[in-house]
Amino acid sequence: MQPANTTPQRKIDSYESPDFYALDDLLTAEHKLVRTAARDFVKREITPIIEDHALRSEFPAQLVAKLGKIGAFGPTIPTKHGGGGLDQVSYGLMLQEIERGDSGIRSCVSVQSSLVMYPINEFGSDEQKEKYLPRLASGELLGCFGLTEANHGSDPGGMETNFIERSDYYLLNGSKLWITNAPIADIAIVWAKNDQGKIRALILEQGMEGFTANEIDKKWSLRTSAIGELTFRDVRVPKENLIPEALGLKTALQCLDQARYGIAWGALGIAMECYEVSRRYAAERIQFDKPIASFQLVQEKLAGMLTDITQAQLLCWRLGMLKNEDRATTAQISLAKRNNINVAQRAAQAARQILGGIGITGDYPIMRHLMNLESVSTYEGTNDVHLLILGAYITGIPAYK
Repeated sequence: MQPANTTPQRKIDSYESPDFYALDDLLTAEHKLVRTAARDFVKREITPIIEDHALRSEFPAQLVAKLGKIGAFGPTIPTKHGGGGLDQVSYGLMLQEIERGDSGIRSCVSVQSSLVMYPINEFGSDEQKEKYLPRLASGELLGCFGLTEANHGSDPGGMETNFIERSDYYLLNGSKLWITNAPIADIAIVWAKNDQGKIRALILEQGMEGFTANEIDKKWSLRTSAIGELTFRDVRVPKENLIPEALGLKTALQCLDQARYGIAWGALGIAMECYEVSRRYAAERIQFDKPIASFQLVQEKLAGMLTDITQAQLLCWRLGMLKNEDRATTAQISLAKRNNINVAQRAAQAARQILGGIGITGDYPIMRHLMNLESVSTYEGTNDVHLLILGAYITGIPAYK
């Protein structure tokens, strides 16, 4: 029989966010309202179920409609198309809270908002906006973004997927790999080369002949995310499904900038969660007749986590304001994504040490966050790729070419 009171249990989600520099003073009432709504959603809908879904490696599909109901899909899309009409800081705060719940759920939201709805809104025709955006915003439709291929990850410009023009349709062939939402998506934004070798984007719908999606299983990371492969074998795509203003790889990368911005906020959410879990645990866990929070090494870890988090909070807020003014650059977004993932990884590793053995169990979220961060640090550009983007900005010499 296990001795009583040996390990504090995390029975309820009593999360409170750290705000050491009173950054809430920089937020508007709307920002705080959006954050509260997202936080309440996580506590009510994600925290109670996420560990079981992660253990089963299962995406909680029942959350899709609920995420649509709270406005998590396309919050920055204009209201006339079903979006929330919110600013970029609101979007970031929403993703911060959702990723605190789980990276797999935030990935679903990011793909829907930044990689599916964003390109349709920015580059699509009026007919495409009317047809897809309201249904994507509500969660009636779920989308995915097909850019990465098995042989072309960090170098998407080398893609082999292609289409040729016929009289009243395009004939698409190829495949895409590591595609979030692929196995459950109703539509896919697929990037491919045309007859002239130019990269364009097509909207594919589930059920098109020759279009299949398979799930990647046996994942140790992002276990609650539905990730798969898209395959195209002589798929006839109607000409009206070509996104007219999506011209070249630069437009695909513009979409990725939107997603990377959200990841920077989401990673901050993980760091904040790990800090709060560690702080509470350290105050409750007794060793050598006193709480481990009284030991210098534990305090050093907590102080380092809070310092990192405060810096990352300032970075996210400033980047959000720059995006509101349409002044945020790719290099600035790369810095934020890379920095905040590193902050989250350090926080999760420190939390794992503070929690000791119980930190590897589903009683606490630390190990799940650690495993998820292994993927978050490499998708939408690896840490090294973002370092090289910064290097190219600093020196004017792109080392990856």
